[in-house]
Amino acid sequence: MRCYIDPMGVRIIGISGGSGSGKTTIVQRISQIIPDFICIAQDSYYKSAEFVDNENITAFNFDHPSAFDTDLIVEQLRALKRGDTIQVPVYDFVHHRRSAETLAVTPGNLVIFEGIMVFVDPRVRELLDLKLYVDTPDDIRFIRRLKRDISERGRTVESVITQYLDVVRPGHLEFVEPTKTYADLIIPEGGSNEKALQVLTSFMQGIR
Repeated sequence: MRCYIDPMGVRIIGISGGSGSGKTTIVQRISQIIPDFICIAQDSYYKSAEFVDNENITAFNFDHPSAFDTDLIVEQLRALKRGDTIQVPVYDFVHHRRSAETLAVTPGNLVIFEGIMVFVDPRVRELLDLKLYVDTPDDIRFIRRLKRDISERGRTVESVITQYLDVVRPGHLEFVEPTKTYADLIIPEGGSNEKALQVLTSFMQGIR
């Protein structure tokens, strides 16, 4: 299905940063400026890894670019740019697999695509009209991740720590942190940086 799109076209904002950096807070701030937008998480495009559990959590590296179905990401972002409805995968983070169900998403004039490795693939970067990187200290990000994974994903403290030390931290340093150079705006401290958010607000008001 194709919907009406402003003559300026569908604009896609990419928001990246390490796990627990505060990307969701930035999305919430944008929602205060432009309430009508679509937000898609890169996490929805993880490949299935049903064999993973708390005991062998590092058997599948969720912090490597190959963990994502990037070809599908590119295909669907291009479709959104054309104003087409897409079927976004639904990922089950408790059982580490993609659900048989999908979520129909019809674009408006603004789409937000957020995730830890949004800027890694050049095909994705070229589809983004604005690139934001949320830069938050490692200790704060780890604490947020620990609380989330235990409360929302059925994880144990030991498995979260093991995964963080073995793959999350190395993956962040190798793949996520370097993509900061592609950002149009770096937001230190996430949603706590009022000055950076004022700059973002000014930009967003221009495309309302």
